[in-house]
Amino acid sequence: MILIKLGGSIITNKNKPLTPNRNSIRKIATNLKNVNEPLVIIHGGGSFGHYWSVKYDMHTKPQRHEAKGVSYVKNSMVELNNIVLKSFLESDLRPYCLPPSDFMTSDKPLIKKVKEIPKIAKTGLTPISYGDVMWFGKNKFYILSGDRIMGILSKILRPRLAIFVTNVDGVYSDMKSKRLLSEITEEKPITSEVSMDVTGGMARKIKEAFNISKNGTDVFFVNGNVPKRIINAINDKSFEGTVFRG
Repeated sequence: MILIKLGGSIITNKNKPLTPNRNSIRKIATNLKNVNEPLVIIHGGGSFGHYWSVKYDMHTKPQRHEAKGVSYVKNSMVELNNIVLKSFLESDLRPYCLPPSDFMTSDKPLIKKVKEIPKIAKTGLTPISYGDVMWFGKNKFYILSGDRIMGILSKILRPRLAIFVTNVDGVYSDMKSKRLLSEITEEKPITSEVSMDVTGGMARKIKEAFNISKNGTDVFFVNGNVPKRIINAINDKSFEGTVFRG
């Protein structure tokens, strides 16, 4: 099984609220049609969920939030998920909507439910989940990011590969020179000099990638603007990107 995270930056226009990048979604889906292994897809919120979560000051830490904000974030993610599902369906990938509430309770994974996910993928369906606002209990809600879902599922399912699809070529050691780090291992760890994006999104992805790789899974960061790189990573061919070796 292969676990793939489609970043919000690649499936939406992050500079324009509530704007999907339909062309990018379609191209990625068309390329994934050529993969002959079970796939599980996670996607981020981009200019949909992220836009509303910022507007209503919602974070990953469980807190009490205005009901209106919770509703806007939740509904926007359902809207974006429907766009992704439709594109995958049109590409004959047979998507299977998998809201995170199907396998999470509070902030804990339901182990038995998580272990059903690859069984669904092996039927020819493509489970698709997404970052979302989640009920924590005690009148509190929190943002469960797609990156965190990648970490949770990888720890339990131990996929053959985990792939983060972003709108950049990989992890840069320096944003000015755009020097790409092609491989990161425990022997060659990333340094504190690596530049992060202003939202902290890349930092969060790197943290999850490290944790996933420590469990023995290779983690790839690839540029979704060149979907062929996703396929090259899956087929173990030469590609441009960053690999966290398991």
